Amino acid sequence: MMKLHSFLENQDESISTDASSYDRARAVKEFDETKAGVKGLIDSGVVKIPRFFIHPQDTIQERFYDFDKSTQVPIINLEGFESSRRMEIVSEICRASETWGFFQVVYHGVPVFVYHGVPVSIMEEMRECCRQFHEQPHEVKMDWYSRDIKRPVRYFSNGDLLVNKSAANWRDTIMFYFADGKLDDELYPELCREAVCEYMKHIVTLKDKLCALLSEALGLHSDYLASLQCMETESLTCHYYPVCPEPDLTLGATKHSDPSFLTILLQDDIGGLQVLHQNHWVDVPFVQGALVINIGDFIQLITNDKFKSVEHRVLARQARARISVACFFYPSTENNHKPYAPIKELLSNENPPIYRETPASEYMACFKSRGLDGQPTLPYFRI
Repeated sequence: MMKLHSFLENQDESISTDASSYDRARAVKEFDETKAGVKGLIDSGVVKIPRFFIHPQDTIQERFYDFDKSTQVPIINLEGFESSRRMEIVSEICRASETWGFFQVVYHGVPVFVYHGVPVSIMEEMRECCRQFHEQPHEVKMDWYSRDIKRPVRYFSNGDLLVNKSAANWRDTIMFYFADGKLDDELYPELCREAVCEYMKHIVTLKDKLCALLSEALGLHSDYLASLQCMETESLTCHYYPVCPEPDLTLGATKHSDPSFLTILLQDDIGGLQVLHQNHWVDVPFVQGALVINIGDFIQLITNDKFKSVEHRVLARQARARISVACFFYPSTENNHKPYAPIKELLSNENPPIYRETPASEYMACFKSRGLDGQPTLPYFRI
């Protein structure tokens, strides 16, 4: 706790410091060394956010635009996907992937189970697990705090904190990395073990369904994407966005698109997630029982821009903490260095390849070297 107190004292002094003499690198390093995360700042009673969390005013003022309220992220009912409604569902997924890059799914197969006679959603258990981890005392969590990417389970605040020169985001994260879908559950924090194991089992099953449906939406055979082994490794990131005393000065997550092939997101009812659609920020509202699906950069690359990986962000909130659990899908370890290119069956003289052959490892290295700087990564890989 001494490091946290020292950091806070230095931040108090920096408020009156001229911007030209503010040592951002030192402030970021001191914050990281506290291992307290953003939640630690709130627990200490801060009423002013540290300067390196403050985003440029032009970014903050982008908060909302007038938009037709009837325009919303598509909601797709997957019930009957194996029978009578399959063609309808494939068509809806195709349209959503081409125009929005985001959609919500209901009746997706992630079940409700009975615990002591009470129906409990596996999704709710996962949200609660995330909340319980992040709301533990600082002294308990700090043992999990690390920036060592070789650790398959680690807790941190802002994965790009030490490389990104832009403003930091108001969130903390615990991440579970499943190389080729495997991770010894003895490596999990004990309070997360049961929820994460059960949740991941069903999320991987849902991913397999979506792979088949997305393949058909591209006009390909249903096992096409699965045959590429492009979604065999999972990164489960459990985000906690603490209440913010100055939400108009910062963001929960900077504008970005995902460097994955596909992302499946579980969010709570706090709100704050927005997607950029036709140059307008559109809220992605909480829908009871729904999961949010978004196309990642690599699906946009291999579909030659047919399916869109769309920028999105998260607003900071003052009322209550926000929970979200994102599962990012990447290639198998064997295929991590394999070049992926636009699918030949989708190309023609009128639709030549837009992107060069690109290994996922190279793409991720480029993405991580820049951090969430508000700029897209895909243009770097155009022919």
